[in-house]
Amino acid sequence: MNRRKKIISIISLTCAIMVFSMLIPASNGLGEVYATSTSGNTIDRSSPNVITDDDRADADAQLKAHMDSILKRTNPDEYTLKKLNDTFYSAVYYIANTEMSVSELWAYVGEMKAKLDAVVPDVSVTKPTTEFLQVGNNWETPSVSYGQQVSIVLPIINLGSEELTDLVVSPVVSNDVKEWPFEPDTTGYGQSFAEIPGNPFGGNYEAGMFARRELTFQFSVREDVMTGYYPLKFQVWYTKAGVRCEEPVELNVYVYTQGKPGAGHIGGDDGAVESKPRIIVTGFETNPKEVYAGDTFLVTIHVKNTSKDKAVNNVLFDMQAVESGTEANTTYAVFLPTSGSSSVYTDSIGPGNEFDINIEMTAKTDLTQKPYVITVKMKYDAGKDIDLTDEAKVSVPVLQEAKYDTSTIEAMPASISVGNQSNVMFSIYNTGKTTFYNLQVKYEGDSIEGGDTFLGTLKPGETGNVDSMLTAVAPTADDGTIIARVSFENESGQEVSFVREFTIDVYEETFDEPMMPEMPEENGQKGVSLPVIIGIAAAAAVIVLIVVITVIRKKKKKAAALKLEEELLDTKDED
Repeated sequence: MNRRKKIISIISLTCAIMVFSMLIPASNGLGEVYATSTSGNTIDRSSPNVITDDDRADADAQLKAHMDSILKRTNPDEYTLKKLNDTFYSAVYYIANTEMSVSELWAYVGEMKAKLDAVVPDVSVTKPTTEFLQVGNNWETPSVSYGQQVSIVLPIINLGSEELTDLVVSPVVSNDVKEWPFEPDTTGYGQSFAEIPGNPFGGNYEAGMFARRELTFQFSVREDVMTGYYPLKFQVWYTKAGVRCEEPVELNVYVYTQGKPGAGHIGGDDGAVESKPRIIVTGFETNPKEVYAGDTFLVTIHVKNTSKDKAVNNVLFDMQAVESGTEANTTYAVFLPTSGSSSVYTDSIGPGNEFDINIEMTAKTDLTQKPYVITVKMKYDAGKDIDLTDEAKVSVPVLQEAKYDTSTIEAMPASISVGNQSNVMFSIYNTGKTTFYNLQVKYEGDSIEGGDTFLGTLKPGETGNVDSMLTAVAPTADDGTIIARVSFENESGQEVSFVREFTIDVYEETFDEPMMPEMPEENGQKGVSLPVIIGIAAAAAVIVLIVVITVIRKKKKKAAALKLEEELLDTKDED
């Protein structure tokens, strides 16, 4: 009965959510709204204006998306489902019947989301992370001038191993010329695409770039645009493992704009004073190029002062690696600086100049193979402006060295003749933390052929058993050594191979013919002697005679026995 009530409750709640979905035309169905009545292309949730029906629809859409997420991620019992139902309906009723400002509305929505989460305390939330979605390294900062029509191509790569689906990408648009260099478009810039595949090699940049998605946005540069570097922010919504992200990933790029004479510099007060310089990360590399868990490596991060007329001074860089692992409530950074300090200082970086941050780090030995984020925090002064800050992130892919071992190779039999087969058996152990792909074994030797064996995928800690049949094709010409060549692809797509040796002796099978005595030489030729031939014939005759006599005797004995038996029968009849 309880199960039936639960099913009815779920059906009722689902129907209610579907009705709300039909009543909310402005929603994209993915937990966010493309446009609102307050800010063109983004939701201005701090407005003091009184809410409209569109604002109420936007709020209902957010609560609906949150409920969808909770129902997908949990299996609530009847009591919990009823509490979710009551909380959801009370929120929708309050929004529909209460006059409030936009800021008060969204504060209430946030409060009700928290209450819904509290009903199911163990609900998990998909959090965004720039560790997986990033701008491709083929991005180049474009330069544009006022009044131009431009195309901005945004390359998006997925460094995570899981596929992301139902992606929606929207620029964060503003009417303020100090924040957005392009003409606002009331129709919206949002673009969507179905999926971006996961990275099969655990954060490999080349694999990520190969599967990247490139979106093209058409913009018109404002006539009153200011000169300088504008940050362009793009929000990316996605679904992972059937769960919609609660907050979007934010991807940041820059565009350099040239304004009209007297238009001022971006970042200056009232558009008439000099802009505040920005420090951006333009790239990085590691030495060695491939970083393995447990390795010490030098990371070089390239930064640039984007200002064309002002230097930055007293620049302090602090590199903070992502933390992982817990032991007695303690977390550890995945990269530790060998010098003990993660900070780098420089007196000054001139206008438009670059600076290289060099720091030696050691990767923890127990890291799994994937990219790890280093956050670069920057603090600096520029003229009268002090304690300006910027922040950037870079992802360093960490590899795990493939480790393996094998058992002793057994060949049965170890000695065979040409044309026969030997059964070769041994085991391959994956003793590391990486997966072996396309694992196979091939044999090399002049005296054998065949035996190639394909094992496929071998995960960490697993054992692959080899059972091969080798065919002997030629006699052994040396010590009989056979090479078993084992090969596989690691998680970075590189081929790894090693060999093991064993022996099989191959021989040519022969048959001995009976020897005949030789005759004395006559006229220079050897032959069988006449006396020997006569002796052999006599012996054969004796053997035949013995056989004949034996047969005759047996027949006589059998006849006598039959006669005696007849006589005994006759005597019995007479009696």
